[in-house]
Amino acid sequence: MRILVLGAGLQGSSCAYDLLRQDDVEWVTLADLAPEGAAFLPDTPKLHRLQVDFSDETALREIMQGHDVVLSAAPYYFNTNLARLAIEAGLDYSDLGGNTDIVFAQLDMAGEAGANGCTAVPDVGLAPGMINVLAAEAIRRMDEPESVIMYVGGLPQHPHPPLNYQVVYSLEGALDYYTTPSWIIRGGRAQRIEALSEIETLNFGELGELEAFHTGGGASTMPFRFEGRVDRLEYKTLRYPGHAHIMHAIRELGLLADEPVPVDSVEVVPRDVFLTCAKPHLTFPGEPDLVALRVVGRGTRGGRPATLVWELLDHEDTATGITAMERTTGFTLAIVGLLMGRDVIEETGVFAPDEAIPTDIYLQELEERGIRIELRETDG
Repeated sequence: MRILVLGAGLQGSSCAYDLLRQDDVEWVTLADLAPEGAAFLPDTPKLHRLQVDFSDETALREIMQGHDVVLSAAPYYFNTNLARLAIEAGLDYSDLGGNTDIVFAQLDMAGEAGANGCTAVPDVGLAPGMINVLAAEAIRRMDEPESVIMYVGGLPQHPHPPLNYQVVYSLEGALDYYTTPSWIIRGGRAQRIEALSEIETLNFGELGELEAFHTGGGASTMPFRFEGRVDRLEYKTLRYPGHAHIMHAIRELGLLADEPVPVDSVEVVPRDVFLTCAKPHLTFPGEPDLVALRVVGRGTRGGRPATLVWELLDHEDTATGITAMERTTGFTLAIVGLLMGRDVIEETGVFAPDEAIPTDIYLQELEERGIRIELRETDG
């Protein structure tokens, strides 16, 4: 396989790192305006770096030639166009997604993808991505599914106040999730609910208590696919206690707004100011992270109430410096690219992750990378 990875940030670099370790991957091209990638990338003739502007369609068409699969770890707003270009070229495609409206635009390309004999699976990372695969599996395993709740958080192992949070992926993306209403299913009906709302407390073993609250994007298209099939479906973000209240106050004060406001005759965007001021206080080089995940599905099996719970607690790889967020997100993107390239995912068209990714094979691929998701089943 020859695989093109668009985006040389932390997630794109971790995706490329994983691909380079595969015997059936002949060539990995890492393309970005600054294609150097992370320090953990090996020096190998299998890796090729190219400089490209993601808004330059001519250049993108040229570099896609000679590849079998295109994987996007670029900023999400490029993904509609990147998917279109890959499908036009007849190449399999996946991306990290995170914006449900963009995913619907990509799903509209299913006819062209089918005609061109290629497969596209957008919205593939940790959340959305891994979390949706597990949630759909919970629903499939029930004779009569009733509810599925998804919880995910990327957290510091050593939290620093006041937010007890560190940047483990795009801070800009995190703010989008904090300001975008979340799609859920309640009473069998898809509806929207305010981000940062309905805070609940969960016990997470060695981590102690974490808080969970609604954020946008994580449920992907599931509220629309499963509307009328389950009574309740929700996605919530996990953080250390107190985080949501602080971020809610910051948002309500207008500091996350993206419309310019006049300040001493100068137009400034509040969100840009917040990002500039906050990012240095939320960045702790060398400090390890972790990822906590829980999916709880309830329904009936064999005529009896049943509960399925998938859990993951993953830590940074100290040997390579690859963070838990990179392992769970970037490696997932790589796995899906490999499954398409190996024709494990062979049906042509465009599919949401919970439709296309075979759960057992995906979980086995994760386990081979040391990412172990535990499942327990109880009555009631």
